[in-house]
Amino acid sequence: MMRSEPWQTAEIPGPVRAFTILKPEVAVSAINRSKHPILVVGHEAVETELEDAKPIDYAIRIADSIGAQVVATAHIIGEFMGRGFKRAYWMSILDIANRLKDPSWVGLDGKGQYDLALFMGIPYYMEWVTLSSLKNYAPNLKTISIDRFHQPHATWSFPNITLKDWQKHLEAIATQLERK
Repeated sequence: MMRSEPWQTAEIPGPVRAFTILKPEVAVSAINRSKHPILVVGHEAVETELEDAKPIDYAIRIADSIGAQVVATAHIIGEFMGRGFKRAYWMSILDIANRLKDPSWVGLDGKGQYDLALFMGIPYYMEWVTLSSLKNYAPNLKTISIDRFHQPHATWSFPNITLKDWQKHLEAIATQLERK
């Protein structure tokens, strides 16, 4: 069942809410329009089991296809290195949120501010407050939550979906971006 309400009970996001991604093509279009995207990936991308992959595998495919850098929060930087992905950097979720809000930050690659941040594998409540902060204090940054629970503070977010549907959406996004 797909629902575009906050996954956590009693969370009230305010009048500006995320556009719900009902088709993966919406996320692909937003990603393709971005000039300088970044992925922020948390430990749940490693700990969540999908049918024949882990969410981190899709994060790597997406980052490879668009040339994006990845910020690995928590302890998962070794998972990226172990999979041969070299553009991953370790940073806490609070640190990357503060840097994304800082207009003078030149980014991990020195090319300037990011215009799109994709989030995956962050604990729901942490992603909620991070996206709320970015929505209010980083007006030029678009955000996409590609987690399986609806994040109303993102610019775009999947609705609440099952693990099976989440994997289908991640596969569709990665495949469409790889065709580019």
